[in-house]
Amino acid sequence: MKFLQGFFGFAHGVMALLFIVLSVFLTVLAVQTGIAGIGLEAAESADQAIEAIGLLAIAVVSLQIAQTINEEEVVRDAHISAPTRVRRYLSRFMVVVVVALSIEGLVGIFKALHEEPELLPHAASVLVAAGILMAGWGLFVRFNKEAELLEPEAMEEAKSEDVKLEE
Repeated sequence: MKFLQGFFGFAHGVMALLFIVLSVFLTVLAVQTGIAGIGLEAAESADQAIEAIGLLAIAVVSLQIAQTINEEEVVRDAHISAPTRVRRYLSRFMVVVVVALSIEGLVGIFKALHEEPELLPHAASVLVAAGILMAGWGLFVRFNKEAELLEPEAMEEAKSEDVKLEE
């Protein structure tokens, strides 16, 4: 069993590294896209800037996911079983997802307004989905808080794991 735990830690580390590499790749691509928009007509330059913003948003999400995987699975080596750990882990992940969806929705709306207005409802639906996710996440946190009260020792254990990150 120790071998499997070591393997999973290693696999999570590799995945975090891959997310970092992809984040750097997307950042470079965003910079190239932004630079390509310099000197173009205003509408084309705006389209390039909007595309660069979308790529940077995805790069940030990728980097945040790498950080979450590293901190939760590699550094803390936390096994998600207690309500406190579940809430903390999902909260970190949901922040990344909701922010990314919101940015992508806004980028989609700007693109739709300038290029294809008939796609505006599709872009707006991404923002609606982000809102629904945030509302569902809020409900989850509220209901999970009740479960945490039943296991106060799990909260103390989760707080003690934070020391690993500070070292």
